[in-house]
Amino acid sequence: MNSIIFEHPLNEKMRTWLRVEFLLNQLKTHSQLDETNALMFFHALSELLEIIERNDVKGDLIKEIEAQKQKLSSWLDIEGVDQELLNHLISKFHDYLTQFNAIMRLGQPLKDDRFLTALRQRLTIPGGCCSFDLPSFHLWLKQPQQKRDEQVQNWLQHLILLDQALASCMQLIRQLGEFQFFTCTNNFFQETNGEVNLIRIRVDLDKNVFPQVSGHMSRYSIRFLPLDAYDNMNTDSIEFELACC
Repeated sequence: MNSIIFEHPLNEKMRTWLRVEFLLNQLKTHSQLDETNALMFFHALSELLEIIERNDVKGDLIKEIEAQKQKLSSWLDIEGVDQELLNHLISKFHDYLTQFNAIMRLGQPLKDDRFLTALRQRLTIPGGCCSFDLPSFHLWLKQPQQKRDEQVQNWLQHLILLDQALASCMQLIRQLGEFQFFTCTNNFFQETNGEVNLIRIRVDLDKNVFPQVSGHMSRYSIRFLPLDAYDNMNTDSIEFELACC
């Protein structure tokens, strides 16, 4: 049966990382620019740089990588583990730390780019990227596709470390949580756990409901709401799966 996974962060760090992950995926989706999707790419890029400027993404990632590297190293002495895979992951995390320590600030070359700066200033204005507002952008869109592609890849090059390191951390975090079946009775489910960063909720698509989560790392509650407010949803019991990461 088809299902959908909803992810909900339970602390500010995870909330930031999910937003960064979402925007990085948007950039990759719209990296082949033309006049129909160029603004989607630049909106995502501008929002990503805004998040990086306002949060210590680099510092939090370094702490997470160090913690995961230490955890992986402790598993080397466990009998039956895949030593080759663990050593590969430990080496990869070591490389991430080396690269992070070699740069002052994430995405600094993008923040210093005059073309991107001019665009970011106009993106906050409704319709502010019209040809009369940004003739340079209008001209750039008329450049040969290959030239635009090369420029985009040059911009994305400055985000590769962030993309790869975050993807590796999120993969391990998500793998920490195993899905278990639960039933939400009277449209209310409450759970008390230790420190949880992220909860993942899997529900059948045919139920046509989405979760509303409230709470924090150690205690949270879940309600399910219909996509259409006029749907007659059976609130007596809704079966779903939950993974705590």
